[in-house]
Amino acid sequence: MATFDDFMKLDIRVGEVVDVKDFPEARKPAYQLWVDLGDELGIKKSSAQITDLYDKSSLMGKQVIAVVNFPPMQIASFKSEILVMGIYSDEGVVLLQPDQNVKKGAKIG
Repeated sequence: MATFDDFMKLDIRVGEVVDVKDFPEARKPAYQLWVDLGDELGIKKSSAQITDLYDKSSLMGKQVIAVVNFPPMQIASFKSEILVMGIYSDEGVVLLQPDQNVKKGAKIG
């Protein structure tokens, strides 16, 4: 079982998608995302397997939830710096997002 202290080690923040590109080099269909996490963290990159339910234009400006303190992961030629969070459904991954706009970089906890 995870403890509350384990949860507190995660730095989970709100960001806004500011750029999206196709990622044909990925093993599974994915996009390359650039997410603005506010003044403190700036713009970080993420590889996201969310092509089943989202097209690039629908992602622009969308607020998302991301873990920002995992080590970067090299995926093909792309360094993914954050983990954008989602829920696995039968139709594909559904992004987690606030139900109201909040300040970029706001902490979850």
